[in-house]
Amino acid sequence: MTYILIFISAVFVNNIVLSQFLGICPFLGVSKKIDTAIGMTGAVTFVMTIATIVTYLIQKGILEPYGIDFLQTIVFILIIASLVQLVEIVLKKVSPPLYQALGVFLPLITTNCAILGVAILVIQKEMNLLESVTYAISSAIGFGLALIIFAGLREQMDLLNIPKGMKGTPIALVVAGLLAMAFMGFSGIV
Repeated sequence: MTYILIFISAVFVNNIVLSQFLGICPFLGVSKKIDTAIGMTGAVTFVMTIATIVTYLIQKGILEPYGIDFLQTIVFILIIASLVQLVEIVLKKVSPPLYQALGVFLPLITTNCAILGVAILVIQKEMNLLESVTYAISSAIGFGLALIIFAGLREQMDLLNIPKGMKGTPIALVVAGLLAMAFMGFSGIV
């Protein structure tokens, strides 16, 4: 039951993008096409899950036992950067079109505060390893859900006659705010 609550909470109630406002840069930058959003979701899911496992093990196995918790942020950033490099190499070989579509936003996963935020949150919430993995996967699914919905809305907005002053980023921010408000409707479930 705990894992179901973690899942529902991370995906809907405390959505990493729409409730906690982490990962806004890729949310706004990669959400112009659904295909790109799906690719970014896959990359973020992989990196977030693996990064959470590795950072959890390093936190519990090295940082806490040796009393060097103050190095947590820098160590976590280095781990995430290494994992993103791995994803970049794999995507370049496996799917060159997706690699080109993600463009500059793939290296931005390195500094994606959603990934770092999840890695730090599981430590702060004192979750065990299985709960941490569940939370990471659920947060990535929540990130992907928000990103794909937003990408679909942006594709539909391209077909609309929007006033010149609202085209592009202004209307995207308004729609993102409305989407965040819609997700607030889930609060109180968990």
